[in-house]
Amino acid sequence: MFEHYRGDSELRRLVAAKAAAHPMAGKLGADVVQFFKQSVDKRQRKFGKIAKCWEVLVPQKLAEHCALESLHRGQLTVIVDSSSHLYELKQMLLEGLERQLMLSCQSAGLKKVILKPGRWYEGAAAQVRW
Repeated sequence: MFEHYRGDSELRRLVAAKAAAHPMAGKLGADVVQFFKQSVDKRQRKFGKIAKCWEVLVPQKLAEHCALESLHRGQLTVIVDSSSHLYELKQMLLEGLERQLMLSCQSAGLKKVILKPGRWYEGAAAQVRW
């Protein structure tokens, strides 16, 4: 019944071969903190101030149809979900909203607001063109 059994030394050799030592990975803590400071925190300080001003200055019913997409070189890109809301927001910007935003967010470096049509969904960045 146990004719293939070769002894304890053979068993130990097989167990040792199967239990291979894996190299220890480095800790991520310092790298994650550095990434957070360079990417997330820096962006949040600038973008967060603009988002608060946007929330105060843009009417709630219109703000529900907009999403602040990015801030690059002083240009705030805003996605608007329909052409009628895009037109309404563009008119508000021309009537003085853009100037108010630029004055309120001067410390964040805001220089211009760019509107673009599109849609956004949680978890997916699907764009729609008109």
